[in-house]
Amino acid sequence: MAEAQNIPAGSTTAGSIAVAAESTVATRMSAPPSFDVADFPVPHGREEEWRFTPLERLRGLHDGTAVATGEGVKVEIEAPEGVTVETVGRDDERLGRAGTPVDRVAAQAYSSFEKASVVTVAKEAVLAEPIRIAVHGEGGVAFGHQVIELGAFAEAVVVIDHTGDAVLAANVDYVLGDGAKLTVVSVQDWDEKAVHVAQHNALVGRDASFKSVVVTFGGDLVRIHPRVAYAAPGGSAELFGLYFTDAGQHQEHRLLVDHNTPHCTSNVAYKGALQGQDAHAVWIGDVLIQAAAEGTDTYELNRNLVLTDGARVDSVPNLEIETGEIAGAGHASATGRFDDEQLFYLMSRGIPAADARRLVVRGFFAELVQQIGLPDVEERLIAKIEAELEASV
Repeated sequence: MAEAQNIPAGSTTAGSIAVAAESTVATRMSAPPSFDVADFPVPHGREEEWRFTPLERLRGLHDGTAVATGEGVKVEIEAPEGVTVETVGRDDERLGRAGTPVDRVAAQAYSSFEKASVVTVAKEAVLAEPIRIAVHGEGGVAFGHQVIELGAFAEAVVVIDHTGDAVLAANVDYVLGDGAKLTVVSVQDWDEKAVHVAQHNALVGRDASFKSVVVTFGGDLVRIHPRVAYAAPGGSAELFGLYFTDAGQHQEHRLLVDHNTPHCTSNVAYKGALQGQDAHAVWIGDVLIQAAAEGTDTYELNRNLVLTDGARVDSVPNLEIETGEIAGAGHASATGRFDDEQLFYLMSRGIPAADARRLVVRGFFAELVQQIGLPDVEERLIAKIEAELEASV
């Protein structure tokens, strides 16, 4: 694969593969975070945080013209013993503690939701079964807010499954107490016309461990913004993601890991595959190591596999370091086609071309799928990947 850092922004290589890579740090180029939508101007597409997003496909989420309708989304939560599930109003003090909206759509979502879901795992509870949250679109416009909070030394796995058709803007908060361990799998398997814009905020406590796996397949436009901050030293965060972008789809993942506390770690790894005319994937990976964050160890990686002509990838890793007292920091980004040698090797051993292609893609995604740790979800995602490949044959 060609290293994206060596290809000028906007250039085109290998036929119709367009790769953009930049070193400009974007973590402080936008408006200050705010819960008030009025603090954010209506974006025009020239702003750093919006320049890759086709605003006309947001269906009014960015300019205030989108209005919630009663049939927007239906949320169902299945939780094992040791978990409290509540539906609360806007005045609940637990809302917004993990992070503040950083763009106009997130602020609009926070200003517009009526009820929020709060899922609380008791202190020292270790869940034997995952918490499953089903978000099903029913054709309308919706604004949502969810809070998942773990008490000290609690351990839990949460699966958030998005299906159906909707225009949804949402904020999701993850609050981890000291020593807690949380794994979240967020699956975006929307119908083809859906629009989903979400900010995910994680606040990681002392010696707590947070793992996020973001999986995006469906939707006309999906833009997910995971963010991590640390409440005390010793916290660790792993942010994994995989996406499969089809013809005409826009899938955007924008990440920020804010190392604001000493002796914390983070590891980011996202992989995507693209096929079809005007398939567009965007990955922005921002890591900020503040002056107080001595002893930080961080790395971020993005890999993209382009399966056909006509697809475009914009991959922008950013690393901003304000202290020299760190354990390690680095990033990498690469985009390319199939490895012809891999295909030749498999086909030379009697494997048909279509099967060889499938094996290469499965191998490309395998290490990330295995991070989920739930056999039923892993099998479903592998089946989805193979169905995508079958559709392109």
